[in-house]
Amino acid sequence: MAHALALARRGLGTVWPNPAVGAVLVRGGRVVGRGWTQAGGRPHAETMALAQAGPAAQGATAYVTLEPCAHHGQTPPCAEALVRARVARVVSAFQDPDPRVAGRGHAMLRAAGISVTEGVREAEARALQRGFLTRIAAGRPMLTLKLATSLDGRIATAAGESRWITGPEARARVHAMRAAHDAVLIGGGTARADDPSLTVRGLGIAHQPVRIVAARALGLDPAGALGQSAREVPLWLIHGASAPAGARAIWEAAGARLVEVPEASDGLDLAALMRALGGAGLTRVFCEGGGRFAAALCGAGLVDEIALFTAGIALGEDARAGLGPLGLARLDAAPRFLLRSTERVGADTLSLWERS
Repeated sequence: MAHALALARRGLGTVWPNPAVGAVLVRGGRVVGRGWTQAGGRPHAETMALAQAGPAAQGATAYVTLEPCAHHGQTPPCAEALVRARVARVVSAFQDPDPRVAGRGHAMLRAAGISVTEGVREAEARALQRGFLTRIAAGRPMLTLKLATSLDGRIATAAGESRWITGPEARARVHAMRAAHDAVLIGGGTARADDPSLTVRGLGIAHQPVRIVAARALGLDPAGALGQSAREVPLWLIHGASAPAGARAIWEAAGARLVEVPEASDGLDLAALMRALGGAGLTRVFCEGGGRFAAALCGAGLVDEIALFTAGIALGEDARAGLGPLGLARLDAAPRFLLRSTERVGADTLSLWERS
């Protein structure tokens, strides 16, 4: 199952709206087939493993990181394929909460006389599938907020200089994190100030996450890096009803996908924004700021994880804070996170936090 989980991780960022699943077939103490969900969500992991195993799948044990699917979609059910291959046993990490499956895959296997064991390395598998599970349970993708700050929690000098607070190793890790997510999200202020491309670079891979900008009135420059690459790398612009028709037409002509969501008194309705992304199939979103946008997401209870890169530099009180105002009157109202891990990345530190 550990090997199947490692295989499943290869699909992160490329398989949405499907879960990233890994499968390993073992017969006589030897691996005879392995697979993981392919880009675009199909073929599924079990299909890949069975194809590799061929006749050797008969009598084998299949280790799968999620209950095999039991519904007919664009591909036949994986549970049905395992039955046809005459595997002897299926070991799964946990039951798929998707209402189209929800125990039916395991039931189909047992009805065919196949031994089924559930709950093997379930905690690890659930952590891997957090994006998929969040979309099923809450109707929105998992949101990871990335912050790169000084020792005193600042992201730029008072004059706005921020390149670079962290070192090259940390920046390379950020690109790897982008690649493992379905989409990268920023606010309109960051898009205007930094003119970012938001692409994955330096990893030698072709896959690019969807780039998303939350800009209520679409006040962005189509001649910038995002606009000039909108036909090569997917660009979604989330806007409100107040966005002018002219701006909408310009961005649609540039190749961007426009998504309208309700507005709030101080910007876009962020809960509606996240639901819209879930409705579009996204399961894992990587947010890279800016400070006010990140604070608004935190305040709305929409941040599931924080990836905090900390550099050994102090910028002082007059520098720009990593998070904008939260408007807290009481300490017990502050968003709280639990430390999951800490590691050194070059000269910097990466701390991963989960919402408590």
